[in-house]
Amino acid sequence: MSVKSSKMGNRPTMAERADIHELYEASVQNVENEIEFLQTTFKQLSGRTAYLFREDFCGTASAACQWVRQGPEYQAFGVDIDASVLEWGRINRVGRLAPEDQARVKLMQSDVQTVETPKVDILAAFNFSYWIFEERAQMLNYMRRCYDALKDDGVLFMDMFGGPESFEETKEKTKQEGFTYIWHQAKFHPVTNHIQCYIHFKFPDGSKIKKAFSYSWRMYTAPELRDLLLEAGFSKATVYWEGEDEDGEGNGEFTPDEKGEADLAWIAYIVAEK
Repeated sequence: MSVKSSKMGNRPTMAERADIHELYEASVQNVENEIEFLQTTFKQLSGRTAYLFREDFCGTASAACQWVRQGPEYQAFGVDIDASVLEWGRINRVGRLAPEDQARVKLMQSDVQTVETPKVDILAAFNFSYWIFEERAQMLNYMRRCYDALKDDGVLFMDMFGGPESFEETKEKTKQEGFTYIWHQAKFHPVTNHIQCYIHFKFPDGSKIKKAFSYSWRMYTAPELRDLLLEAGFSKATVYWEGEDEDGEGNGEFTPDEKGEADLAWIAYIVAEK
């Protein structure tokens, strides 16, 4: 990560004053909608309410915090290997919960491939972080670990993206309130589907945060992931596709779809039932 300053004399630039975790969440996360989707879908599949939740690659653990806000009977585990981001989450996310809610969030600095937690109703791996497992055997092992971490009627939720634009080396800029979010697909290797991505931020005063976040992944396709999940032991793996509004834009509503749409770029969920 590098912070590029503009000419502002001795005053700190907007980039120097910014918090990359706050910027990230404002750009790509909506944990209220995510938790609602998890709970609604789980009820539809299992016929009951989920109470125990595990968030792998949890980062700031915003989803885990949102989970326990549902009520005193809800508990969450957040797992991440990065001590610094977990500490940020403890201070800025868990620390802002009511004291009785804080006690029901457990953040664990550990490798998701080896961590041990009580069996949960729902396990989520979001923001495509599980694509860090670029070897198929490693991905299969992780999915088997997820299977073992779930209760008998537990459900694994993952997200994924695709479409022709996903295979391009490109930048996409999105204006947010007070800054511009830049998604940068810097390298793509068609033989391996390896993709190197960055997130940059740019501010109205001309200052920038370059490579605020860096991702080195293998881009898995939907059929690859479904096959892997079934091979890992899950009884069913269903893709939930986003609907459209009257303008043809995504409406935030995801439903099961066996075909999908040939969009240039799309984001979907894959939901695996034990």
